[in-house]
Amino acid sequence: MAVDALAAEPKRPGPIAEFWQSFAENRGAVVGLAVVVIIGLLAIFADIVAPHSAIEQFRDFTKLPPVWEDGGLWRFPLGTDALGRDALSRLIHGARISLFIGLMVMSVSIAMGVVLGLVAAFAGGIVDMIIMRVMDLIIAVPSLVLAILVVAVLGPSLENTIVAVTIVYMPRYVRLVRASALGEIGKDYVTAARVIGVGPIRLMFVTVLPNCLAPLIVQAALGVSDAILEAAALGFLGLGAQPPIPEWGAMLADNREFIRSNPWIVTLPGLAILITVVAVNIMGDGLRDALDPKLRRS
Repeated sequence: MAVDALAAEPKRPGPIAEFWQSFAENRGAVVGLAVVVIIGLLAIFADIVAPHSAIEQFRDFTKLPPVWEDGGLWRFPLGTDALGRDALSRLIHGARISLFIGLMVMSVSIAMGVVLGLVAAFAGGIVDMIIMRVMDLIIAVPSLVLAILVVAVLGPSLENTIVAVTIVYMPRYVRLVRASALGEIGKDYVTAARVIGVGPIRLMFVTVLPNCLAPLIVQAALGVSDAILEAAALGFLGLGAQPPIPEWGAMLADNREFIRSNPWIVTLPGLAILITVVAVNIMGDGLRDALDPKLRRS
């Protein structure tokens, strides 16, 4: 009878299935994930999906309206810009640039934030004070102002945009990792690891770090959208990716003079930024709810 009772007991889902069930309860997060996946696939396969090259100019079709407007052509579904470049192709290739910036900034910021945050938490004393005072100094300066300052020193380019935005957003990861690590250091499993002779590097990155990943993953997802916005702002100011690179912020800047006469040229890259940022933020909210046990439904 006991065996039958055990057999009748429903099997508990694994951690991945349990996470997905919690994540899927937020329909907005699922929609956001779907949009992010679609944009990511378009970015990866931009050379195949885009009907034209992002920099190819069709001089006979400058400022062509979208296909649903009078004079639009199916050859250029979203119209062309002032130089005759296909708007759809530039938006698709721009997704690759913007997502690349967001992912690179997030990856480098997390890597540096993990190292500096763990060192600050475990070293303490003067090392902790120096690291955190430097992070406080960076946070004290408005993010866009600091990014402009860094790009002004290094020079406007796509690579320097990534460096500038990474410096701006790195402190949030340092502070988050440090706070999470300080909450774990005093626990029994860390004390036991020290007693059996676990070295400091293994203690930081193998023992403690895995227990700090949940808030880090959520912050990383939200950090991608912040990096995309910051890079678009630099591009709009002419300090980011330089022409003819099809970066969404630079596309806005290049065509802002046509906002009255040919509004679609400016509206489309703005919508691309809006949709991407909103989708990433909604997905990040879903990740936060799914990874926080306090917010899970029983």
